[in-house]
Amino acid sequence: MFSHVMIGTNDLGKAKAFYDGLLGTLGVAPAKVDGHRIFYFTKSGVFSVSEPINGKPATPANGGTIGFSCDSPEQADAWHAAGIAHGGTSCENPPGVREGSAGKLYLAYLRDPDGNKLCALYRIR
Repeated sequence: MFSHVMIGTNDLGKAKAFYDGLLGTLGVAPAKVDGHRIFYFTKSGVFSVSEPINGKPATPANGGTIGFSCDSPEQADAWHAAGIAHGGTSCENPPGVREGSAGKLYLAYLRDPDGNKLCALYRIR
């Protein structure tokens, strides 16, 4: 459905260190740097972080969350730990199982150094 997702940052170097560590737990190669942007290329799409081109500060989306698929609860836990180790902060409830209309899920939530809300998701079958 999506070709790419791009979010903003106010510190590209800090964002690269954070996302290289975080996405590395999902088997994603370190970012490719293109001037004021970084790109993570995968078989299922592209995730990018950019300094705003209008010169104004980057701000996180209120109510927005970017979800990353995981292969297991352990991978989601490793993702969460890597995010904390690279300057992220835990948010929502601690990583764990949640049940709702989407079924039984294992979820872990973080905010990146710029305040963007992220989620690791494993669908329990």
